[in-house]
Amino acid sequence: MGHKRILGRTIDFITGREITDTDDERYRQKVARFLVEEKGFAKGDIEVKRKLEMTIDNKKVLSRVDFVVKVDGRAFMVIRYGPGSLVTRERPALASARILEQIPVPLTVVTNGEDAEILDTFTGEVIGTGIDSIPDKSTTIEQFNKMKLQQLSSKQLDAEKRILSAYDWLEHSLECDDDWCAEE
Repeated sequence: MGHKRILGRTIDFITGREITDTDDERYRQKVARFLVEEKGFAKGDIEVKRKLEMTIDNKKVLSRVDFVVKVDGRAFMVIRYGPGSLVTRERPALASARILEQIPVPLTVVTNGEDAEILDTFTGEVIGTGIDSIPDKSTTIEQFNKMKLQQLSSKQLDAEKRILSAYDWLEHSLECDDDWCAEE
């Protein structure tokens, strides 16, 4: 798959499945361990490599979310990993959090594995910076119970899908690697 360096195979920390070992995957695994070991989430609270399939102008577009963190079975936080600058990752991450479920997922996190920005999905505002500012499980439960969640209109959903597809079109178009496309 293009330019990424394949380092062999490794075991996914959350699922226990064997996956392709790459430099990017090592950062994803670091984030997964951080969520469980430092932030108190159970492995069962975290869905990994969630696919988003969309059809835009009669063309299939595949996108992904690295982690969906759930509280009491409801999606609370979307985390998208990408190497390099975080600010360039904000818009597609927000779009994915807005369309992933019927009601937008309240928190969006962009990370390069070393740093992170936490965004309010509804406003797009950065509400925290640094990997340590990712909320822990007890904080997410408190925040989730206080939030008033709202659905997007079909026009807003369509706009978010178009934004996400514009960012992810070249990266994921109709192809994906075996780990992203593998059936559970």
